[in-house]
Amino acid sequence: MIRGLITFIVLLGAWQGFVTLSGIPPFLLPAPDRVAVALVARADTIAFHALITGTEILAGLALGGLLGAGMALLLVASRPARRWLLPLLLVSQAIPVFAIAPLLTLWFGFGLASKVAMATLIIFFPVATAFQDGLRRTDPALLDLGRSMGATPGAMLWRLRVPAALPALASGLRVAAGVAPIGAIVGEWVGASAGLGYLMLHANGRSQADVMFAALFVLALMALTLWFTLDAVLRRAIPWQTETYPMEER
Repeated sequence: MIRGLITFIVLLGAWQGFVTLSGIPPFLLPAPDRVAVALVARADTIAFHALITGTEILAGLALGGLLGAGMALLLVASRPARRWLLPLLLVSQAIPVFAIAPLLTLWFGFGLASKVAMATLIIFFPVATAFQDGLRRTDPALLDLGRSMGATPGAMLWRLRVPAALPALASGLRVAAGVAPIGAIVGEWVGASAGLGYLMLHANGRSQADVMFAALFVLALMALTLWFTLDAVLRRAIPWQTETYPMEER
């Protein structure tokens, strides 16, 4: 934590020094002190838009996580589902999100629904693929033990495969937490009446770079808070998940 704070202060100092020495105009790159002033002066407005974006991110994370986990379970439990749905899952990720965003706005409108749908689409794939991979790679010895004890396929899935695959699901959720803000912001850029993405576009049209950087700072802070909070929850929920760092074992 302290090292991260020191790194942040060093980066701020480098940013301030570059702006001062280069003489770059504030409308292109404002100094950190200007961003801080804008953050304080527009605190109420930024907080309102941050609440909208945060709601979109959390709703998309919850919905995308549930759908992704459900899809992984379906793909593992059903061979016909693997044959028919797995190619569709892969194709869905080959389409750029910017191409889908206008369609979602057209179908769901400029409100919250289209942004949640966009965040859900982005979150769905990493959760589904990570959890499916974990379910497929259950220790064969564990499965042999279940068969020797007469466990049914359903019991094998829920009592052996799912608990063993929870660390993989946790990894997928961590990735999802990192990319969740992308879906919400892309949706707001395409069409919205509120949110940090909307605020950034609004400020860009008026050459208010300090407001843009203030909104970006709040967005980054929200993303970091979400990731570390989710990581802490997952560590407590899956205490048997071990972590090793090879370079530290020497």
